[in-house]
Formats: sequence, C-alpha cells, structure tokens
Amino acid sequence: MGTKPVHLPVLLDEVIHYLNPRDGGLYVDGNLGLGGHSGAILAASSPRGRVIGFDWDDEALAVARVRLEKYRDRITFIRRNFVDIGEVLQELKLGRVDGLLLDLGLSSLQLDVSNRGFSFQGSEPLDMRMDVRRGETAADLLNNAAEEELADIFYLYGEERQSRRIAALVVENRRKEPFVTTDQLVRAVESAVPRKFWPDKIHVATKVFQALRIAVNRELDNLASILKQVTNIVKPGGKICVIAFHSLEDRLVKRAFRNNPDLEVITAKAVSAGDEEIRRNLRARSAKLRVAAVREK
Repeated sequence: MGTKPVHLPVLLDEVIHYLNPRDGGLYVDGNLGLGGHSGAILAASSPRGRVIGFDWDDEALAVARVRLEKYRDRITFIRRNFVDIGEVLQELKLGRVDGLLLDLGLSSLQLDVSNRGFSFQGSEPLDMRMDVRRGETAADLLNNAAEEELADIFYLYGEERQSRRIAALVVENRRKEPFVTTDQLVRAVESAVPRKFWPDKIHVATKVFQALRIAVNRELDNLASILKQVTNIVKPGGKICVIAFHSLEDRLVKRAFRNNPDLEVITAKAVSAGDEEIRRNLRARSAKLRVAAVREK
C-alpha cells in the first residue's frame, strides 16, 4: 500500500467526552477507518468495553486490525457499510448498543495512499469506490452518464455552480478520449471554469471530486438510511455522534436529529475543531460534530 499513512482522528477528545465510554459498554464505530476513534473508545471503556467496527474499505480494515491488535479480544471487525449495522447486530445476536459513532470523512489512507482517485494531487485511476467489490467507478460514471445527469451530480452533491459548463466539457472530451485518470478530470475542470470563478481557498476541482465520490458510493442515501435507524440501534440514554465534513451531510444530520421525537439533541450547534487541532491536522478544519441521545421512555 506504499507509504504508511499518518492517522490523526478528528475531534477525538470531543467524541470521547460526548460518547462517554464506560467499562462493559458496547459501542459501534460505523466508519472504522484506521482505528483512531475506536482505539480511544476501547481504552476509555477498559477492561471490558467492546467495539463493533464497520468499514467497507478492505485496505482500511487491514491497517485497523494491526493498529488495534492489543484490543483484539474486545473488537469485532465487519467489512460492511454502516447502513447494515442493525442487520449485523441481529446476526451477532447483540441487542441495542450504548453508543454509535459515524465519522463521515475519508481516512488518510484513502486520500494519501489508496491510489483510487480520492485525491487529485497526482495521477490516479478514477475509481473512488470505498468498496472495490461494488458498482460502477467514477470513470464509468464520467464516460457513460448523460450530460444533464453529470451536471446534476456536480451541482447537487458538490454544490458546484459551474456544473453545466463542466458537464458539457466532460462530454465533449470523452468523445475524443475516455476518462481514466484523475489528472484528466482536473484538466477538464480547469479548462471548463473561467478563472474569475475559481475559488480562493480550495482547488477548482475539489467540489467535482466530492460530488463524484458521493455519487459513486451513494453516501447521502446511506447516511439518510442509517439516521432513520438509530433509535433501533442505540439503547435509551445512549449517544449518537456524527462527524460531517461538508454542508450536505451536516444538514442531513441536523434535520434528522431535530425531527426525530425519540432523540434529544445534545449539541445545539455543531462542534468544530479548535485552532490547535487544526494546526496539527488541517483536515479537521471542516469537521462538524453533532450529538444526540436516545430519549428514555
């Protein structure tokens, strides 16, 4: 897998504060990633606390298994998407859990090492699948979707205002040569968007890459689905912690928490990383943590 990824779990102290893991508790980490949050939950719930860790990225699971080896008797690794948490808990004959964490960000492995097109810093295959066993790749989508569909994906999932210009150029370019690598897409976006519309703080292709990743992995559909299930997964008094990294996810979480009468919103406003954490880990700057508790009946 190449270079060893540097792993800095975001908002770790805040997650542990709100989740409040205890000895003997049972917790679900719905996006295990490289295991940073789960390791802290296991440490805080020592000596008998347990974690069920979900991730559909096999490479991330392999790294997490090594990192969490000392907790091997207290963690169960599941290669499934978090949308299947309820089903898996039934399969394992476990009841509702004491807490649920969903960290919706990409891991440093996916961004820096995976070579699946999550990053556009170099030239990588346009894959973007979290689970390489599933579905179409980003290249498939770019090369086969209608122009209108692509424009809608870029606008709805990336909030990209130049979506129609970009979609039109993608369709024009793919007639000459199919999209295969990330640098091809970067060049297309840079060509499609007039310089005066380039953003100041992010790369001009950032929102398009975000949109494609969300579409390929059906991320918003999966998030909406799990948010409907949380009261069947977490026992009364248990906490649900969700870390979102862009406004589409955060709005979904905010609405789901506020509109569910069986949930008590714990964080009136989303919790953000402090200056010190952002200095250590620039990716934390866009993280927003929202917490709710299942109401006691």
